[in-house]
Amino acid sequence: MAKKPSKNAARTKPAKQAPSKPSSARGTRTTDAPPADVSASDAIDARIASLGDWRGATLARARELIQQALPNVVEEVKWRKPSNPAGVPVWSHGGIICTGEVYKDKVKLTFAKGAALEDPKGLFNASLGGGTRRAIDLFEGDTLGATAFKSLVKAAAKLNAS
Repeated sequence: MAKKPSKNAARTKPAKQAPSKPSSARGTRTTDAPPADVSASDAIDARIASLGDWRGATLARARELIQQALPNVVEEVKWRKPSNPAGVPVWSHGGIICTGEVYKDKVKLTFAKGAALEDPKGLFNASLGGGTRRAIDLFEGDTLGATAFKSLVKAAAKLNAS
């Protein structure tokens, strides 16, 4: 009679593969990461295009509203690592306004100082227990209220300036 594999055997992780590019001082770079000479805006464009589904459209819409609210907002890509070579889009104006993380089932817009912001329209629906950040989780089919979101972005920039 054949022996059944133990439960622990099913949980064994495969061995990590060697990186495809040499390590840098800030971590390992893989071939999926955009080249260093690509602008942050171009990297965010590429990230949105690579998603090709509702998450890309949702992130693009949030980006559009942020740029409408703060035409001189600074776009960056931070926290690139082997498990997320594209990094995380970040919008700043005198400090971080918010980040745009993409997960399998949602797009998360995290406001760095969200706990200090008024949210009269109740946009924040995640990270509500934290002392500093607040987030908006958007799932497939959700819409982001343009006026309320732009007000929140402007308030975050005003808070950064104070």
